[in-house]
Amino acid sequence: MNVFARIKNRAQTATRRKPDKFITRLALQTQIVVCGAQALLDYMNAPTKPNANRVRQLEHEADDVRRQLISELNHTFVTPIDREDLFGLSRAIDDILDFAYSTTNELDILNVRPNTYLRAMARLLLLSAQEIQISMEHLEREPAIADLHAMRAKAIENRMEKLYARALAALFKDPRDLNDVVMMFKLREIYRHMYHAIGSAEQAANLISDIRIKFY
Repeated sequence: MNVFARIKNRAQTATRRKPDKFITRLALQTQIVVCGAQALLDYMNAPTKPNANRVRQLEHEADDVRRQLISELNHTFVTPIDREDLFGLSRAIDDILDFAYSTTNELDILNVRPNTYLRAMARLLLLSAQEIQISMEHLEREPAIADLHAMRAKAIENRMEKLYARALAALFKDPRDLNDVVMMFKLREIYRHMYHAIGSAEQAANLISDIRIKFY
């Protein structure tokens, strides 16, 4: 390497920003959420105790990462992004997996087997979580790409609204007896958890877009 090349390389290294620790922590949160959404889909396809426990385990791991981020926020005097934006984004990402866990927990407690609608909702949630993860991974270096994937996550929420409406319509169609009525109320609550899970992903996507406009 000649002298000019060495000087250029040193200059580039000196000016290259280190990854922001808060963005790194948020990206780790999204990675765990994607694993949790996959675990939820696995449970929908095979509703076993180990698969339910996997969702719970990942939800606890995501909580640990969020606690670390909040601790760092509390001990950092100046943050590169507004504290409320970092806190709100972390909370929205965390809510995705909270609702996923609530879904598996109630399916198990209420003794309800996942149906076609729930499996379709779980697939949408996984897609949405993946878009949020990709968006977070590009936010610092390639914010335009981050915004594109945030928009894709929001588009998935629109698909969820239509699926949710179809699921409710099918649910309330001609219950035959008391058992059908009981199952109807159980499933309505579980559908609502899935709807809120993707709603949380949309909220995370909106916050990413806000951060991109304000800081990148």
